[in-house]
Amino acid sequence: MLKLKDKYQKEVIPEMMKKFGYKSPMAVPRVLKAVVNTGFGRQVVGKSGDEQKKIQEGIVSDLTAICGQKAILAAAKKSISSFKIRQGMPIGAKVTLRGKKMYDFIEKVINVVLPRSRDFQGIEAKSIDKQGSLTVAIKEQIAFPEVSPERARQIFGLEITVATNAKTREKGLELLKLLGFPIKA
Repeated sequence: MLKLKDKYQKEVIPEMMKKFGYKSPMAVPRVLKAVVNTGFGRQVVGKSGDEQKKIQEGIVSDLTAICGQKAILAAAKKSISSFKIRQGMPIGAKVTLRGKKMYDFIEKVINVVLPRSRDFQGIEAKSIDKQGSLTVAIKEQIAFPEVSPERARQIFGLEITVATNAKTREKGLELLKLLGFPIKA
C-alpha cells in the first residue's frame, strides 16, 4: 500500500491533470495543512483553578499524543458573562500540522480513526467548503489508537480541518476523493 504522499504524486496528480486539464503538475491542488482543534470551555466553567488546570492538561496531553505535536491553548477573545467566561481564559486547544506529520495524520484518520468511530457511514459532501477544504468532527477522542479508553479522564470531541489550495469546491472534492477520504456521493 502506498503512503499518502506517494499516492498523491503517483496517482492523484495524473488523474487530476487528466480530469481538469492542468498543463503542469505544479498547478494541481494539494493539501496545505491539517488543523485539529477542540473546545473545553463547558468543562472548565464553574470549576476551581486547580480543577481547570487538570482538565486542560488532560486534554492537551491527549491532543498532543493524537497529533504527535504539542497542542497550544486558545484563549477567549472576550468575556461572556452568561457563560462565565473571562477574556484570556483558556477555552480550547489546537494543533496545526504540515508536511510529513500532516500526511501521516491524515492517513491515520482515513484508515484507522474514521472506520473506528461510532455510527460512521461516510463524510457528507457538504462538509467541503467553497475553497475545497474539508472539516470533519469526531465525537470522541478515544477513536484514536493513541488514547486508551480506560485512561481517558475526559471524553471530548475534536474537529479536523484539511485545508487545500483548490480554487473550487468541485476540485477540492475530487482531490479528497482521490486521496481516499470516504466521501458519500
